[in-house]
Amino acid sequence: MTDFIELSEADRPVRKERRILTGTVFEPPLVSVIIPTLNERDNVREIVARLGKALAGETWEVVFVDDDSADGTLDVLHDLSRSDPRVRFLHRIGRRGLASAVTEGVLSTSSPFVAVMDCDLQHDVAVLPTMVRRLQEGDCDIVVASRFMTDGGVGDWSKNRLFLSNVAKRLAHLVLASKITDPMSGFFLMRRHAFNLAVRDLSNQGYKILLDILLSAKPSLRVSEVPYTFRARARGESKVEPIVVLEYFTLLFDKLFGHVIPPRFVVFSLVGGGGVLVHMLVLAALNRGFGAVFVTAEIFAAIAAMVFNFFVNNLLTYRDRRLVGFWPVASGLLIFCVLCSIGAVANVGIASALFRRDYSWWLAGLAGVFVGAVWNYATTSLFTWRRANR
Repeated sequence: MTDFIELSEADRPVRKERRILTGTVFEPPLVSVIIPTLNERDNVREIVARLGKALAGETWEVVFVDDDSADGTLDVLHDLSRSDPRVRFLHRIGRRGLASAVTEGVLSTSSPFVAVMDCDLQHDVAVLPTMVRRLQEGDCDIVVASRFMTDGGVGDWSKNRLFLSNVAKRLAHLVLASKITDPMSGFFLMRRHAFNLAVRDLSNQGYKILLDILLSAKPSLRVSEVPYTFRARARGESKVEPIVVLEYFTLLFDKLFGHVIPPRFVVFSLVGGGGVLVHMLVLAALNRGFGAVFVTAEIFAAIAAMVFNFFVNNLLTYRDRRLVGFWPVASGLLIFCVLCSIGAVANVGIASALFRRDYSWWLAGLAGVFVGAVWNYATTSLFTWRRANR
């Protein structure tokens, strides 16, 4: 006699899906579409529907890489992935950033062709079939959807945004082997092997993953372009912030000099230079303006500088690991000040020792500053911003 076990309601859809898949021949996807998401609840279903229409007749999948959205995006992704086997998603906790999200998404696939696009519906998925055909022709490694070709367009961009984009494009052309019209595009299709040529040298800095791939791949990739018109965002909030300018320059620096000096250390040092200015302003205000005793003024100036450095580094240098919330910020500030105080002692100690050995005062001073900066950078990276925090 056979025993039958009644399935719970939660189990029934899973078993049904398995029967359907068991009765069909599985055909692996030709194209995997990687879409980073952060609070894009209102756009996810629409972009899946548009992909279904654009890629009808092709085998495809979409992989959403979500940076722990708080608006219900993950609930939508759960529902979609349960009802449509072509939809997958990665839920990242403690990590942030479009470039690294794209990298992890691509690494989770095995398709020969991989597309990258945004979830804000500004990239026109209707051009994907043209991009696929262009890649199938075999004379290129990557197809870029360009806003700056003759039949392309940028929509309703302001003059300021267009100016900044043109400046960024000109800077990219200084370091790129191929002078493509839109090296800043976030919409492209590439062969898997092209990504493999670049992945180990990617900076994963900022938003310009295409430029990162083109600069990292050895040998250089063969690039083709197709025109498209950039659309206005219909729903949700733009993720473009003024800080992307800094991230862009950080990416270029990393590609040019990153093998010698980490770009994060450069930004950390620039912030430290701002801290020196804050220190001197507070010292002058307290000692010269309010007549405070020099030692007292110096102590408060040092504290002000460390507080300034912490918050600016949290905003800029460690944007991808930014500390958020009262206790994470308070504990991070305390650890930062303690570590930087030790760095200050090391700074003075090294400089004094070198000066006593008859090194010139400026060389001894610079050596002390360098040792202190390296100490502060290394230890605060390890203990203050040791992991991303929401």
